[in-house]
Amino acid sequence: MTHQATTVHALNPATADGLEVRLAESRAEVAAAQRIRYRVFYEEMGAKPTLSMRALELDFDDYDRHCDHLLVLADGEVVGTYRLIRRKAAEAVGRFYSAGEFDISPFLAADGEILELGRSCVDARWRHRGTLQALWQGLAAYMVENDIRLLFGCGSLPGTDPAILAPQLAYLRDNHMAPPALRGRALDSAEKVDFSTIDVAWDARRVLASLPPLLKGYLRLGGVIGDGAVIDRPFNTTDVLVVVNAADIAGRYVKRFSA
Repeated sequence: MTHQATTVHALNPATADGLEVRLAESRAEVAAAQRIRYRVFYEEMGAKPTLSMRALELDFDDYDRHCDHLLVLADGEVVGTYRLIRRKAAEAVGRFYSAGEFDISPFLAADGEILELGRSCVDARWRHRGTLQALWQGLAAYMVENDIRLLFGCGSLPGTDPAILAPQLAYLRDNHMAPPALRGRALDSAEKVDFSTIDVAWDARRVLASLPPLLKGYLRLGGVIGDGAVIDRPFNTTDVLVVVNAADIAGRYVKRFSA
């Protein structure tokens, strides 16, 4: 298994909760991340594994051999993970992961390094604010060391029924749409949910209470979304395309690692 030569020297490895945050350093650690991904996405959330995934109880694909895997460890055990795909990793596979659902040409044309985020998950025993904060701290350090200018990826809503998710999608459309220069679009070839067809009232408090914590975290950090959503039946989700300008999150996370 090959990985990009990337470190997170800017990161203090110990968090307030005694958690360690760093990149995977071995096949075994990548497999530990894939095992957590399998438990969360397939056993908890109802995604549909391939036969080989089910046999191994691992979530894996071609990207795992080329990308970086950010880990949170507790007493040496991997308890959280984030998959980080830069341009070189995407080129090795042939495209960024989200390009299978969205037109991401606005990001590909951006100056500087871009980073696709994905497969974020935390073991159920460690699913608390401290672990998510640790993942974001590690991500911030990674951004500093690799001069990341733009973050993007699929933000997932649970379920595949657009009628049930209409209030959430309408709220995101009406309040968090990306500016034209950063507005990726759902592909017509995908199982697309056209935002222009959604005509429902929404209550901000109820919608925000129902959004997944990770998606809410992106929005709090200045994240905006593309035009349209895509139903991902294998993962039992409906995805929106999220983009965050690195400069927008500098005040909260990056500055502490750039001194």
